Amino acid sequence: MGDVIVGSQSVLAGTITRASLRWNYHAIFPDIYVQKDVEPTLAVRTRGAWLWSRRRGVITGRAAAALHGARWVDDATEIELLWANNHCPDGIVTRRERIAPGEITWIDGMPVATPARTALDLGRYLPRNIAVAHLDALASATGVTAEEILDLTYRYKGRHGVRLCREAVELVDAGAQSPQETRLRLLLIDKGFPPPQTQIPVIDQYGFEFAYLDMGWKDLRIAVEYDGDHHRTDTDQYRWDARRLRKLADAGWIVVRVMAGDRNDEVIAWVKQAWARRQREAMAVKRPA
Repeated sequence: MGDVIVGSQSVLAGTITRASLRWNYHAIFPDIYVQKDVEPTLAVRTRGAWLWSRRRGVITGRAAAALHGARWVDDATEIELLWANNHCPDGIVTRRERIAPGEITWIDGMPVATPARTALDLGRYLPRNIAVAHLDALASATGVTAEEILDLTYRYKGRHGVRLCREAVELVDAGAQSPQETRLRLLLIDKGFPPPQTQIPVIDQYGFEFAYLDMGWKDLRIAVEYDGDHHRTDTDQYRWDARRLRKLADAGWIVVRVMAGDRNDEVIAWVKQAWARRQREAMAVKRPA
């Protein structure tokens, strides 16, 4: 990130010539340059956006989440800054909003919203499912709690999107391992199933944990798992998955496996079938001989 420069300042300081700036660098934001062989990653663009704000903006939103270590933030995402400017370039969003000193931390020499304040802004400005996916990742990376985020929603009561943030926070689960798992969990909740547990450990007959199930209902021994592409393209992973599924079946688990391309109505039908099977089994046990 040290390759990000303010072009006019560098020329004025004599650390670079105008010719070198023109031929060896390219602009990522107005007057903000990187060398032509530098990939414009999210980290590079975030520093560039902060320099563009004349080092006055506070980084928040998805860029802040990434700086806090959260995964699944796209390199091309917009950089959100708390700074008063109505003429931001493409790729930067500025908001004229209050932020308390205690809601700011410093990362790589830049002011960044704390995890709780970052979460507040994620929940306020993103659609629910996308917000929850980013909040899950942020909670996993930082340990920020729902209580910490909700405290800020009351501090900023009445501000834009606060009610939406509270709704999103109620759905946060740091056990999600991917945005796809978050969306799957929300689908189940929206269709009336009880909120599933996440990362459920399963122990074999020797007392060893041989599996962590993506989500499910432990008391019913019903699991719902999202299979990414690596489950099919990695031969060793594929073999382990097959062995793992046999062990889960031997332990009495019903595992509903979901893949990209499966329709929501299909997924819900499969889970309903699993629940119906458990209900039939429960009725059979209660039925007198």
